[in-house]
Amino acid sequence: MLIPHGTIVAVADGEILNLFRNGGDEAGPKLTPIPDADISSDNKGSGGRHQSSSANPDDSQQNEDGFAAGIAAMLNKRVLDGKIENLIIVAAPRTLGELRKHYHKSLSAILLGEVAKDLTGHSVADVEKSLAAA
Repeated sequence: MLIPHGTIVAVADGEILNLFRNGGDEAGPKLTPIPDADISSDNKGSGGRHQSSSANPDDSQQNEDGFAAGIAAMLNKRVLDGKIENLIIVAAPRTLGELRKHYHKSLSAILLGEVAKDLTGHSVADVEKSLAAA
């Protein structure tokens, strides 16, 4: 996958978001970390709030889905504010599925690609390698 200069790359799972900007060119990307964004995970998607219980695995999944919805909301806002012109999303498969439910049409229009792979916690070189192979 070619990554134009200035493209934002979001690498996410159900708990972590890492953002990078391509400071290189299309054929030779050089991803550099950009400051973490505040993500609201209040949007659980199911409509109701209830007490969390570590004994209930559904709460964990609900929290991950809420985090994915929060990531999408933040990315949507940045796209609408003109702060993101090109975007690539790399996310764990389930997280990517949840993110897609919340894409604004403007985000979909500037989305260059998606990679369904969990690369949170991996090195920048691993992310660049996965994108080159996509």
